[in-house]
Amino acid sequence: MAQARNNDTPRTILITRFSAVGDIAMTIPLLYSLARTYPKDKFIFVSRERFGQFFIDKPENLHFIGINLNNYKGLTGLFKLYKELNKHKPDAFADLHDVLRTKILRGYFAVLSGAKVANIAKGRAEKKRLTRGKNKVREELKSTFERYREVFDRIGLPFTPEFTSLFGSSKGNIEEFSDILPPKGNNKWVGIAPFAAHKGKIYPTEKMREVISQLAQNPDIEIFCFGNGPKEEAVVNEWCKEFPCVHSFLGRTNFNGELRLISHLDAMVCMDSANMHMASLTGTPAISIWGATSPLAGFLGWKQQKEDCVELQLPCRPCSIFGNKPCIYGDYRCMNIPPEEIAAKILKKVGK
Repeated sequence: MAQARNNDTPRTILITRFSAVGDIAMTIPLLYSLARTYPKDKFIFVSRERFGQFFIDKPENLHFIGINLNNYKGLTGLFKLYKELNKHKPDAFADLHDVLRTKILRGYFAVLSGAKVANIAKGRAEKKRLTRGKNKVREELKSTFERYREVFDRIGLPFTPEFTSLFGSSKGNIEEFSDILPPKGNNKWVGIAPFAAHKGKIYPTEKMREVISQLAQNPDIEIFCFGNGPKEEAVVNEWCKEFPCVHSFLGRTNFNGELRLISHLDAMVCMDSANMHMASLTGTPAISIWGATSPLAGFLGWKQQKEDCVELQLPCRPCSIFGNKPCIYGDYRCMNIPPEEIAAKILKKVGK
């Protein structure tokens, strides 16, 4: 646990980050460490309502305010949000998002409330150099965790992030899933989250099926699939029919329930996606597959190991920070990773 500091005058700090899922998950190690370092201060994290599910066993001085952004549209809506948040009389405003909405909000707090404000420096120029088509500068960029931490430095709250798991030294409660979970015993539980928001971050379905086929040859491995939506569910259901060791967790629960199950996994296989960061929040090792994006950009999960990243070294990689750009060749050759390479890495990680 981070060493607690004594403050003469308790402060109230407002913190904002509205999306995306992975970015929200990446705030957790910093927010928990920060709150534990300054137990006399009050920290209020403002985000979309559904992200409150991430804040399991949070420090008492860390508060979550969930909002519906549809209720705060335009300058009028943002001023309404400012007035509501200003009731907490914040001493400082930490903007971990730095988009137009939060720029306007921090302007209100700086000018109208006199609060100290600071925002994340996203390093857009260096990320552009990393992903440009020619003369890429392949340097490991500052991690997003460090970029978040620097925001608090600038408002006078230096700290050393220390975080292991949302569940401390234990695991999440999964009793409610006992009717759908196989007995674990000495078996190894492997999670597979084969989907992502963009094609440039998705390992091809037919190749992932081959990974599963190779894992299924080991009788001591049970596989749990994660995802969302009918298209993804259809793919996973086919795998469940073909391989008795595959179990679908799609549509079973929310973020909170998924985190509790993930804490019991021996490894999570995922893309550069939110599931990598969810595994990180439970201290679960993630075998992450990278295509259009790269760990060099600073988005590797909290305390995840570089040797657990699977990627091809190609001249065109990385071509995108978010994986949302179409492949210039049209074939997404960056995802032509042999399934046996991924399966071997998984088996080694779980000791099989």
